[in-house]
Amino acid sequence: MRFLLYNIRYGTGPKMHNYVRSSRDNLARIGAFINKLEPDLVGLVEVDHGSYRTGGANQAELLANGLGHYHSHSIKYQENSFWRRIPVLKQQGNAFLARDRIRNETFHFFKRGMKRLVIELELDHLVVYLVHLALGARVRHHQLSDLHDLIKERRKPCLVAGDFNLHWGEQEINLFLAATGLQNANRFNLPTYPSNNPRRHLDFILHSREIAVCKFEVPRVCYSDHLPIMIDFDVNVETDCRRTGRTTHCSCQECLDLHNLQVSNQ
Repeated sequence: MRFLLYNIRYGTGPKMHNYVRSSRDNLARIGAFINKLEPDLVGLVEVDHGSYRTGGANQAELLANGLGHYHSHSIKYQENSFWRRIPVLKQQGNAFLARDRIRNETFHFFKRGMKRLVIELELDHLVVYLVHLALGARVRHHQLSDLHDLIKERRKPCLVAGDFNLHWGEQEINLFLAATGLQNANRFNLPTYPSNNPRRHLDFILHSREIAVCKFEVPRVCYSDHLPIMIDFDVNVETDCRRTGRTTHCSCQECLDLHNLQVSNQ
């Protein structure tokens, strides 16, 4: 399976002065780039849901339609938040694009911070979380604690991906990795920001031990101020499940449902 993580900066490109301009042309370049990689799943951070920058169009929907993918998206600010009443800001969020139909999605919100959204996407053998953590270290640490509690409840292998804004580098996430048992797909800590001269590692894909990363890549494209991250991976599930689609030891929803049905009929 191929997963692409990309903070697209609302499609406005890498330069700060373009932040308030139309994103239409650059978004088309981003779409062509994603399409060339042929990902099965895309996690997009900083997506415009329909401000003047896009002429009222939702960037997640535009990119999904261009790829022939399904999409899941939400505004990054908590419901009833003050920020949801501010022009332009109220249209800013994150999104998933998926080759296969999306059946199970949940929108969580951190207890603290301006950007609070966590999108949880449940696949057959995998759960994927998409985040954009706070710029402030104190709030960011509280958000990592919330994320830890959320991950503890999972029953399947998981990926945790997003812009972590870890301005202190990898040392800032070591305790989180130790507490969750997750591993960093970026084994050599390749920087992802800024895209024209990357010096900081801000964008992360973390994974459970049951997930084997076959390929890791940081494509050098400057359609945003961040570089994208791409991984190819396999999920280690029970052999019986891969062969027959059924096992009482597997945590995929189909196997759990079948097992529960068998128990109830006994």
